[in-house]
Amino acid sequence: MIVLRSIVIFLFAGLCEIGGGYLIWLCLKEGKPMYYAFLGGIILAFYGIVATLQTANFARVYATYGGVFIVLSLLWSYKMDNYIPDKYDIIGALVALVGVCIIYYTPRVN
Repeated sequence: MIVLRSIVIFLFAGLCEIGGGYLIWLCLKEGKPMYYAFLGGIILAFYGIVATLQTANFARVYATYGGVFIVLSLLWSYKMDNYIPDKYDIIGALVALVGVCIIYYTPRVN
């Protein structure tokens, strides 16, 4: 249950960061109204709060989140921008996920 909880938090944090960043991107790069950027900033701040719900230390949480961010970014781009990841995108994302699982979920002996 602890692993499932952490995965849900990572996914929620990822959606906050990518969603918030995407709104700012739309405002600055695609001419959407300024309230997109404002809302994006609020969502990005919420990402910072959500990440603190993890139980591990800052280094492991943010290192792991980096790998989750890679995968979620590709999925977001696929859905929102019709970007088709190639085999190297997919291989790289899988390598990142394996790495972050080692970092975050491997039991440590103190």
